[in-house]
Amino acid sequence: MTASRHGSTDQPEPRDVPSWQPELDEVRRRRQIAEQLGGPANVERQHNYGRLTARERIDVLLDKNSFREIGALTGAATYDDAGGLENVVPANIIIGEGTISGTKIAVSADDFTVRGGSSEATSPEKWQFAERLALEQRWPLVRLVDAAGGSIRILEKNQSTKIPGYPHWPAAEMLGVIPVVGVALGPCAGLGAVRVVTSHFSVMPKKTSQVFAAGPRVVAPGIGEEMTNEELGGSQVHARGSGVVDNEAEDEEDALRQVRRFLSYLPSSVFAVPPRHETGDPPDRAEARLLSLVPRDRRRVYKAREILELVFDKESLFEIGRHQGGSTITMLGRLNGYSVGVMANDPYVSGGAMTAAAAEKITRFVDMCDTFHVPIVNFVDQPGVHVGSKAEQKGTIRKAIRARLSLSQVSIPWCAVFVRRAFGVAGAAYGPLHDTYVRYAWPSAYWGSIPVEGGVEAAYRRDIDSSEDPAARRDELVDHFRQFESPLRTAERFGIEDVIDPRQTRPLLCEWIEEAYEKVPELLGITARTMRV
Repeated sequence: MTASRHGSTDQPEPRDVPSWQPELDEVRRRRQIAEQLGGPANVERQHNYGRLTARERIDVLLDKNSFREIGALTGAATYDDAGGLENVVPANIIIGEGTISGTKIAVSADDFTVRGGSSEATSPEKWQFAERLALEQRWPLVRLVDAAGGSIRILEKNQSTKIPGYPHWPAAEMLGVIPVVGVALGPCAGLGAVRVVTSHFSVMPKKTSQVFAAGPRVVAPGIGEEMTNEELGGSQVHARGSGVVDNEAEDEEDALRQVRRFLSYLPSSVFAVPPRHETGDPPDRAEARLLSLVPRDRRRVYKAREILELVFDKESLFEIGRHQGGSTITMLGRLNGYSVGVMANDPYVSGGAMTAAAAEKITRFVDMCDTFHVPIVNFVDQPGVHVGSKAEQKGTIRKAIRARLSLSQVSIPWCAVFVRRAFGVAGAAYGPLHDTYVRYAWPSAYWGSIPVEGGVEAAYRRDIDSSEDPAARRDELVDHFRQFESPLRTAERFGIEDVIDPRQTRPLLCEWIEEAYEKVPELLGITARTMRV
């Protein structure tokens, strides 16, 4: 007999009632099949390529035991005459949610062991679901891409073709709301390449990954170029050349570590404040080395990264795009634990001038920091726009102006530290000119419309050529005009707010970042109103 809290039922418990265990057994079997990916032979082949499987990549990326899979039962099944399950070919993409350092993210991982990871071979709806979920939940999204685009076999399956595109993929909207990361982990062609590149940060291991609009088998008959995967789209081409991919990694584990590191600086979405991580580095640390790091001889260079390492929290710098647009350094870092964007000119590369590649790099980096409300510190040593016939052929001036305009449109707190030079169009692209923000100059700084040396050559050419000793006359004129370049002359007219002891740069910036983050909640409110949230 059974009794309820409302009284005795005097009814016997039912016996021999059929359960749903057979269906649960089939669910378990289907999950076990999905865990096996494309089968032992294909998994072994993947390992022989030097690549991890999709599930192994997820395990490396996420916190231990944090992954919750979505859509594990998706696939193409075959049945016997009685309708019983014979086998299932799993969908070649794995999606779900998990955590990185405790922060929830969405992840999708292509499974190359099933039909070469083709994005259309089984269920394109599945990877799109992961993207929409990330956007709606305001979670960062990580794409582990090991896939080509469309498959010719899909024509036979569907008995038709389709107009290209995915109308339910919110690719553009996502970039304005959540951090998106693309990781190339194999030959990524077509849509695979698009999913890597449509991101805020992308990375590819060298030798085992490639990115291209179309692979060698399409390129050869199309335009007659015979190339290997690596020659066409390896890391030397993109991570060290074109800039299509931001960073190169030593191997897959390194690539996934870089993803974890990148996301540690950003908020989960534009509706959250960038995270703060205590580093234990004293904010008042003053480095004596900074006083003599910039040589008095203007013809000598210095190591810009050494400045950054001495100023920002120790071991907090994460560089993005080191091997492209090298005259400008872009990094994420921390000041007293606060996330900050870092820019600096590198005089070892093109003298620090703004090349076409550097201009594109600046535009992309500044837009990313502005989107996620990460304040920027810019260490300025800018001799001007890169010049010469090759620079003109690359449209450098147009790209430099675009970079300057991207700076003028930001709303984030900004601090410029003038280390040495600031000349011409590129010299004006040191920060947003329309707002009140912090500017400091080191005693080594100097600036102007054009450098004195070039200005003297242009304005006094006849005087110099007609003198008895042209070289001596040129040096005399240069020395005369250089006296006006002292940053103290500019400070007299309030053209620069302060000339500081380089050793005090970190303490001042740590004070500034506290004030900067007081403004960030205001930016969140503007974002919410703009997006009508």
